[in-house]
Amino acid sequence: MPAYVAKRLLSVFPVLLGLSVIVFLVMSMIPGDPATAILGAYATPENVERINRDLGLDKPLVQQYFIWIGNVLQGDFGRSFALNRPVLDEVLERFQATLALAGVSLILCSVIGLLAGVVSAVRQFGWADRVITFLVLAGISMPSFWLGLILILLFAVKWRLLPASGMYAIYGGGDLKDLLLHLILPAATLAVVAAGVIARLTRAAMLEVLRQDFVRTARAKGVPERQVIYRHAFRAALVSVIPVIGIQAGFVLGGAVYIETVFQWPGIGAMLVNAISTRDILLVQGGVLVVAASYVLFNLAADILQTMLDPRIRS
Repeated sequence: MPAYVAKRLLSVFPVLLGLSVIVFLVMSMIPGDPATAILGAYATPENVERINRDLGLDKPLVQQYFIWIGNVLQGDFGRSFALNRPVLDEVLERFQATLALAGVSLILCSVIGLLAGVVSAVRQFGWADRVITFLVLAGISMPSFWLGLILILLFAVKWRLLPASGMYAIYGGGDLKDLLLHLILPAATLAVVAAGVIARLTRAAMLEVLRQDFVRTARAKGVPERQVIYRHAFRAALVSVIPVIGIQAGFVLGGAVYIETVFQWPGIGAMLVNAISTRDILLVQGGVLVVAASYVLFNLAADILQTMLDPRIRS
């Protein structure tokens, strides 16, 4: 097991390096001049030239990349000109809010998806299976930003049950209860699509496992049906579902970018939107790189957990 984990960890470094190249190249292709965006009304040719020289934008693209990645490897992501603070400090501060939103959403979609998938498989072709299948298809088909607006309209505007935006109340609040109340709508919005995907794949995996010989043997021995389902069949099906949960973790983390904009959640997604509009290149590069690296690490954790449940995968 340690050798497998070490091998998987080593395979992450080329992926992260490739991600850094993609992030850098995409940002370099965005139209517009960063120096002009920084200077605004003071964008004289002399000032633009000076800013380009200070930021290293007058150097060849390859050289710019190696300077940037060399600094990143030393923990220096540069300085945000719009916020006048280190990029890494801003990204990590915003990432905490994003991680709270994505974490709650991932737990929510995993629990709902797994439970719905198991019930749907056990009650195959029954009314529960039909209802769950309909809800899953409806949830997958709805755009997350549209669903978020509908939830705000219903629960915040019409019924006044939950707050519509922000992480804490403007006046008062600030405690855990206030945070959880503000989390409900954005976390539920993010969880709907991922829960539908997990439920469909859990159902398919459970149906396949329930037809296998060891399940029939357990039933023939008189093992209670609940124990057959949840102790034997579900554990075997979970091996196939865990990688999907890892992928959905990345989807939830990426989806937080626009969901945070809808709910005015002060996370890394809202930060990236503002940074792109102001052409704050170093802040965008740092934020995207952290999100992409987190996605890779989520999938790595899912692979390791899958291996712990099924040691045959190591070979």
